[in-house]
Amino acid sequence: QVHLVESGGGSLQPGGSLTLSCTASDLTLDYFAIACFRQAPGKEREGVSCIHSRFSTSGRSITYADFVKGRFTISRDGLYNTQTVWLQMNNLKIDDTATYYCKAERGFTNYWGQGTQVTVHS
Repeated sequence: QVHLVESGGGSLQPGGSLTLSCTASDLTLDYFAIACFRQAPGKEREGVSCIHSRFSTSGRSITYADFVKGRFTISRDGLYNTQTVWLQMNNLKIDDTATYYCKAERGFTNYWGQGTQVTVHS
């Protein structure tokens, strides 16, 4: 059974940095787009970033939501047999407080992770 596991969340002050990881078991992510979402209490889940498969024909490689552009960076752990995607988050703001999720998507196949909590507080 495929599992996606997120880790790297934590509690920190504004301006700090965290690196989240999304790791797949029993699956390589080469052919999957990996999307990061977040959900704050009382709010809807929103997209944060997405790194497409290098085999994608969409013409896009990486996308970011406007509210994280210039602060967050998404990357894979190599070109082949990748199992981990990283989300480097810099200059964190209080509004970034949320549970962060990753999703692996390929056509109609989707896998979700369980989420990791990020809390930014003054």
